Formats: sequence, structure tokens, C-alpha cells
Amino acid sequence: MQATIQWLGNKRFVGHTEYVEGEHSLIMDAPTQFGGKNSAPSPMEVVLAAAGTCASMDVTSILTQARQDIRDCKVLLTSERSKTPPTVFTAIHMHFDIYGKDLSEKQVDRALALTFEKYCSVSIMLAESGVTISWDYTLHQA
Repeated sequence: MQATIQWLGNKRFVGHTEYVEGEHSLIMDAPTQFGGKNSAPSPMEVVLAAAGTCASMDVTSILTQARQDIRDCKVLLTSERSKTPPTVFTAIHMHFDIYGKDLSEKQVDRALALTFEKYCSVSIMLAESGVTISWDYTLHQA
């Protein structure tokens, strides 16, 4: 995996990534309080969204493999950051809303445990760097 970042002017950048199956682009900007135009997510917003997306991919994959009739999964992430520079994440909480038919709480608990202990590279990387990662969920049975 590799990435190339190109400056677009002011505080706006485009990242081009290259991985196994192709290339992708992502524009990032800074909030107005830091001199940007807030026209795209900031790098920290991208990290937060990446953690949620990575976890959601793993949870839905594990539940599907467990033959759970999952129909939707949404995750709300809240975060805390240090008060002084560098203002790194100190805590991230993920609340999953999982929708489906006849979902097993045991299977959901298992999927979340495997996600955060074994599979979600982004969340595990953040946790190993000192970020407290927590989660909970609500099941919505169809």
C-alpha cells in the first residue's frame, strides 16, 4: 500500500492511494479555525471515519458469515482529544445500531469482540497507540 499527497493550495490536499485492486483519491481540508475552507474532511475526521468503517466492515462480515440475517449497520463515533498539541485522540466510542431479523445477541457480542480484538486494523492500531476504544450496540429486530 502506498499514498501520494498533493497540495491543492491553502490547506486543501488530495491523497491518492494505491493498493491491491486499484487507485483511489480523497480530498482533505482544514476547518476554517485552522485556515482552511472546511470543504472536505480533515485528516483527523478521516481517521475517525476509517476506524468506524473498518469496524463496520468486520462486524457485518462476521455476522454474515455466522448466517445472521443482518439488513443494516450504522455506527455513531464520538471521540475525545487531548487538550494540548498534538491534539491526538485519547478515546473513541462506537455505538452500533444493527438491524436484522432474528439476530442473536451472542453472535453480535462475538462479532464485536473479534472485530476489536483481532480484525479491525485501524481500531487496533489506534488502541495500541494509547487510544481508549469502547463500543456498545442496540439491536433492531425486523
